[in-house]
Amino acid sequence: MLQLQRLSSRFVAAHPAVRLRWVTLDEDQLRQAVSRDVIKGEGRFDVVTLGNYEAQSWAGQPWLSRLQPSVSYDEDDILPSVRRSLKQEGGWIALPFYAESTMTMVRRDLLGAAGLPWNDRPSWEEIGLWASRLHRPDQGIYGVCLRGKPGWGQNMALLTTMAHTHGARWFDLRWQPQLTSEAWQTALTRYQELLTLYGPPDAVANGYNENLSLFAAGRCALWVDATVAGYTLENPELSRVAGRVSYAAAPVGQHIEGSQWLWIWALAVPASSRHPQLARQFVEWATSTDYQRLAARELGWSAVPAGVRRGLYEQPGFIARFPHALVEKSALETADPRKPSVLPVPYVGIQWVGIPEFQALGTAVGYLLSQTLPPQRLPVADQLARAQTLVRSQMQQSGYLKPP
Repeated sequence: MLQLQRLSSRFVAAHPAVRLRWVTLDEDQLRQAVSRDVIKGEGRFDVVTLGNYEAQSWAGQPWLSRLQPSVSYDEDDILPSVRRSLKQEGGWIALPFYAESTMTMVRRDLLGAAGLPWNDRPSWEEIGLWASRLHRPDQGIYGVCLRGKPGWGQNMALLTTMAHTHGARWFDLRWQPQLTSEAWQTALTRYQELLTLYGPPDAVANGYNENLSLFAAGRCALWVDATVAGYTLENPELSRVAGRVSYAAAPVGQHIEGSQWLWIWALAVPASSRHPQLARQFVEWATSTDYQRLAARELGWSAVPAGVRRGLYEQPGFIARFPHALVEKSALETADPRKPSVLPVPYVGIQWVGIPEFQALGTAVGYLLSQTLPPQRLPVADQLARAQTLVRSQMQQSGYLKPP
């Protein structure tokens, strides 16, 4: 996004009527500001950054202008899973800037020294084995890093995929919460054990950015997180482990369904935009193949927003520069938010549930489940029972369930 801001002077030069004023916020503040502006129609922003969660949740509301890109935009080049998440009858809800899934990142040098076999699609059981053998806290290297910071887009993003791949679901077809199921208990227990036995100190405070810093500094042997991390880890100016990392698919539990998430950062035009035509032109330019070519030419392959266009993964220079790229492409092609669990579900979403209430629900449950980690380390069954009660109460208040 910062590189887009740098290159946007090219768009302004071609559109003299445009003046751009950027507002840059961290992820939590961004969601609050965008939600308030879009839902209330405040008209503060002409273009907003949102995720496919918001796109799905808001699709039935008149809050966003539908987008109809020009023929030169080449919609067919966009990966099908990304297209399905943002395009509906009537046009695009938002246009995709970059997309990510999840993958396993392992220090290849440490794995080889320990004599551990490689697996292109490890199980969560194998993750536990690798973490136990690679955990060397006396040398400042921790066996595994995972998101522990509470929040629907933090620990719950990982935990929901872990639960799904172990055969769990958030709700049954009648919207009854299913958080006390055996599959949820298996997934959360495994998560608790991994971070308690082999994780860094104070893992409950670590989200994506904190774990990225730890891994890039050589402090983590193993990490399961977003595919976008590979672009930092392979940059020698930002990573001490560049060239020493192997990449595999996200770990699986009992089932492959739900094992890898799909997240898209996209650009949308609020219905309250005061300059909708110019805003649409900017959104199309910023998400186009032409922009990708410009970024590659001016700033290098690391500046190109990945995960969206098939053509990018056909560029030999890009593939040679980033060894995780084909793992990313495979994950993005196979992630299916329409079938996040082997069990039938009433919702769309892999690491989230596509209903407006999930932001609050997911964050509240995230705080409860984070308490299973040190220093509190509360019992898994107790925290899931509390989460079940909380979610059922909220679903009743929201009208999904009839009161008892």
